[in-house]
Amino acid sequence: MRTWIRFEHNRKTKIGILNQDVIEIYEGDIFGENQATNESVNYADVTLLTPCSPSKFLALWNNFTATAEKSGLPKPEHPWYFVKTPNSYAPANSNIYKPEICEGKILFEGELGIVIGKECKNMSLDNVADSIFGYTCINDVTALEYLFNEDDFAHWTRAKGFDGFGVFGPGITTDIEPDALSIRTYMCGNDQEQERQNYPVSDMFFKPYEIVSKISHDMTLYPGDVIACGTSVGAGAMKDGWTVRIEIDGVGTLENVFIDS
Repeated sequence: MRTWIRFEHNRKTKIGILNQDVIEIYEGDIFGENQATNESVNYADVTLLTPCSPSKFLALWNNFTATAEKSGLPKPEHPWYFVKTPNSYAPANSNIYKPEICEGKILFEGELGIVIGKECKNMSLDNVADSIFGYTCINDVTALEYLFNEDDFAHWTRAKGFDGFGVFGPGITTDIEPDALSIRTYMCGNDQEQERQNYPVSDMFFKPYEIVSKISHDMTLYPGDVIACGTSVGAGAMKDGWTVRIEIDGVGTLENVFIDS
């Protein structure tokens, strides 16, 4: 198991493997050839970047039994997904800002993210694991007021594509079995810590390997592409000045502060 991160240090973009509070610096490509430089830096001394730069960031909706039952939705025949645009990509420790145009609630959605490692097209379920590089934490931020504000069209891209609304990181963890994972989301502020989500991957309609296999028959997936597996019950509004913390044991902890002004 390794956790790869991408970061800025001394005005240079670098990659490395996180080992507790120290980053072992590497040269090369996370998804290709790389080698250790025998240099290291303290995690506290770097500025985190998104761990990769996806050509596309896909995100599922209605992928959990608990959510479907609560909302009266059917089990999909194929993953229901939308695209989060590159301007939305944001790293751990960055602030999430409420857009000036928005007046309503801005929601957090803690999710498991899949990161593709090899070009993947028409991949069978039996062979898809080799195309997955690892997993990351995601906050699929949503401006709820725009999602269903018109009867004739659901604004998925608009509601979820504002600047900084596609938060993921801090790293990509490899060699982990996704089906046994659980996702927890906390809101922290005013000396309070509120657990808002706690749900297992096992409740997914489409688990990670099946998600990648099915979507690879729709479009080619490339190294660094990210797929958010969807969220379960408990997603809700963020509070001004509070920290949103998403924890996935074995994968990482994603923290960001929400700014409402």
